[in-house]
Amino acid sequence: MPSAAAMFRRHGALRRSAAVLFAALLLGGAGYGAWKVWTTPTPAQVDAVYATPLPAPDRPMRVFHLGHSLVSRDMPAMLAQLAPAGHGYDSQLGWGTSLQEHWYPEMPILGFDVENDHPRFRAAREAIASGEYDALVMTEMVEIRDAIRYRDSGTYLHKWAEFARGTNPGMRLYLYESWPELDDPEGWLARLDLDLGRYWEERILFHDLVRSRADANAAIHVIPAGQAMAAFVRALEARGGVDNIADRTDLFAKTPEGAQDMIHVNDLGAYLVALTHYAVLYHRSPVGLPHALRRADGTEAVAPGPAAARLMQETVWQVVTRYAKTGVDQAQ
Repeated sequence: MPSAAAMFRRHGALRRSAAVLFAALLLGGAGYGAWKVWTTPTPAQVDAVYATPLPAPDRPMRVFHLGHSLVSRDMPAMLAQLAPAGHGYDSQLGWGTSLQEHWYPEMPILGFDVENDHPRFRAAREAIASGEYDALVMTEMVEIRDAIRYRDSGTYLHKWAEFARGTNPGMRLYLYESWPELDDPEGWLARLDLDLGRYWEERILFHDLVRSRADANAAIHVIPAGQAMAAFVRALEARGGVDNIADRTDLFAKTPEGAQDMIHVNDLGAYLVALTHYAVLYHRSPVGLPHALRRADGTEAVAPGPAAARLMQETVWQVVTRYAKTGVDQAQ
């Protein structure tokens, strides 16, 4: 029997022919490929929206993850093990998938049937419209510059946010900031330092802020996983490594051939990202949380040593409580 993901994609394919789709993309290409001309909010306007933190959740959350392989199956599963009992989640993923590609059921999504062949898959529009989720976590494809230039990231973040606001006004909205490739010619840490402001905020997040004029409760907040990773790597490498993590490469996977994967995290990296999600979603310090977890398939994940786990947890909380766009009270 075909998987739920396969059936969903086949249903979408029947709704519009590939010829019509590609014609529409070609006709719209100039608009999607151009850097949009729009009004940038002033720092005062941005500060006003994010000055008031969100109330901390008073119960376990149900979270929907929309993205690609930098979300993965394992990170949400780790988050569920860290979160209060009763936390639930589902997802719609792809390989290198943009928010634009998720928006149109007819657009082909690379790896869709493979990435969503598991019990946690749920079609995004159905999930968001159901009213069953407390939070929607969205991320954009990387290279982020290409996503902005060719996939109109700001517009499609706004479309998904408006769809959620219209169908489920109580759902909290989040943009998950990820990271560039380790061998980026501009420098991996340099890119993380610069990209949050110049791309994730100005070219993506602020599009919704301007168009929706959302207040503090309805605004999209940020899960700064890239910033947490940068801060942890700096602390780790300044110490010459901690426990079983020697340097930044130990957070990233290896290819099937044994080469360094430059973009996908391994279990250790997924744990760091899950901690960041936990801290933002639940407004709680992750210090003291378990560090021996399981992957989505139930197998034991490679765990950071106790000192490395503690450094991860402390670093994540420092990052989250020093960045007001998380929605977490900065006075903690």
